[in-house]
Amino acid sequence: MARIAESELIINTRGAVYHLDLRPEELADTVITVGDPDRVAEVSKHFDRIEVKCRHREFITHTGYVGKKRITVLSSGIGPDNIDIVINELDALANIDFETRQIKPKLRSLNIIRLGTSGSLQADIPVDAFVASTHGLGVDNLLHFYRIEHNDEENQLIQSFITHTQITAPMSQPYISGASSSLLKHFVDGFHHGITVTCPGFYGPQGRVLRLGIRNPDLINRLTDFRFGPHRITNFEMETSAIFGLGKLLGHHCLALNAIVANRVVQQFSKDGKAAVEKLIVAFLERVEGI
Repeated sequence: MARIAESELIINTRGAVYHLDLRPEELADTVITVGDPDRVAEVSKHFDRIEVKCRHREFITHTGYVGKKRITVLSSGIGPDNIDIVINELDALANIDFETRQIKPKLRSLNIIRLGTSGSLQADIPVDAFVASTHGLGVDNLLHFYRIEHNDEENQLIQSFITHTQITAPMSQPYISGASSSLLKHFVDGFHHGITVTCPGFYGPQGRVLRLGIRNPDLINRLTDFRFGPHRITNFEMETSAIFGLGKLLGHHCLALNAIVANRVVQQFSKDGKAAVEKLIVAFLERVEGI
């Protein structure tokens, strides 16, 4: 088996992967990702005990226990580019021997769950509600750097989406990946389900107009109106499709749970987004031991 060169997998002087500054033994099988570095402590304050705390740049990690369940919570920062770092380095921690720099013969599957905030694209999904993503549909370009293949239904959905939204080159060729059904089944009651669209930015890519004109001014209406069989687009943000896509390619189980802090259809913003996120964290941790 080929050895992975030092320039390709960077391991620091304490034997930790470069960006996350984590060693393999410091990673749990269940991983929560949050965008905001300050949100890591908001999750880990509910742990019964914390055994690991690491920080490098925007990547903060706490590993500890809720009951007998060992959990890692780490901050990803914002955007698909950061997710590329996070998912690849989590997989390296799980599945590459740092001594030999070779892929392990027996691979480990992680449960990776995003707890984040998002904007609703449906009038019936109000601010402070929760969404569990059935799919992540990316209008960024991250997964096109990897060998991704879609099945027939996914190809049909993407073509229908392109036709309806007019999101085409030179913007991006959309891609799609599904959530882990083994994780999604735990988050039915109290959660809206639907497709989450992942954008490569917050302003123009999400249809916001400040001083710059945008290429697709009717984007919000087109996303809201899109239907493919039983599927509709519930929300959009900046990480889910990258997590689902990379996680699926690497053999991990992924899910995204979002607190809705804005409704782009009725143009409302949450009066207390922090409280909504706290409720989402508690709702997740109440179910985590069953995952």
